[in-house]
Amino acid sequence: MFSELPLADYDWWRQLGLCYPVVWVSAVAGAFALGACLGSFLNVCIWRIPRGESVVTAPSHCTTCGAEIRWFDNLPVISYIVLRGRCRACHASYSCRYMVIEALTGLLFVAILFKVAFAQQVPAVLAPYWWAVLLSISCAWIDAEHRIIPDALTFPALLFGIAVHGIFPSICGLKTVAGGLLYGVVSAAVPGLFLSLFAFLGNKIARRDVLGWGDVKFVAACGALLGIPGALFVLLAGSFSGMVYGALLSLKRHRPLGRCAIAFGPFLAAGAVLWTLCGNWVWHWYLVLAGKQ
Repeated sequence: MFSELPLADYDWWRQLGLCYPVVWVSAVAGAFALGACLGSFLNVCIWRIPRGESVVTAPSHCTTCGAEIRWFDNLPVISYIVLRGRCRACHASYSCRYMVIEALTGLLFVAILFKVAFAQQVPAVLAPYWWAVLLSISCAWIDAEHRIIPDALTFPALLFGIAVHGIFPSICGLKTVAGGLLYGVVSAAVPGLFLSLFAFLGNKIARRDVLGWGDVKFVAACGALLGIPGALFVLLAGSFSGMVYGALLSLKRHRPLGRCAIAFGPFLAAGAVLWTLCGNWVWHWYLVLAGKQ
């Protein structure tokens, strides 16, 4: 039940004609455009959610002069380049973060498309993988800047992960809707409950927060999207990279490691993105070492 996502029983890349240059170029362009557009929405979330602003009702506007941004000035990547990163109305400069996130999201969408095709995974896995990328980028940026991981990002991802496994149970190698839903629920609950217990006991023993509850919810959402193996990888990769960064920061600042507080979210997010790009090979390698394959 908890094996890595199964192989497709057909070469869907060729079945859809994506082996032809014109078709796969169109697919790549479409994936990048989708990712860049969603990346533009992530920019809205990253700015507004920590400030308690709506991401739906208020139109896009310049944060300096308040002028509404027209649709042709809101094209992902392109508008930033054309306007040279400035507001058309007041000429105030925009952070390069806007273009970076749009381009990064688009490129990761394309990379995941090729990875899923190359690994011959079922194409439905693109849905939770792409959502995991959106969750990771937004949470990493917000946590690095504000030291929070908002429920407004983790809860929808958790619910989507459970739902998509029910709609497409083939993602987890199952055939029934009930089985897919159960897989999604268990994959979210197991890492979530484990980390909740760890955070609670750590707080009692160390008398301080050893793990933020936002981090717990993020890993639970990753479990719903990527399965228990994915959540475990996210936790291990995030812990290792965060520990290395913390140790280097401790040496630089000449402080004990315990007094160097760092945002854990970006490291967990990096682990989640890494899993979407090579998780099936990591899991296969582990099973071989464990003698199960």
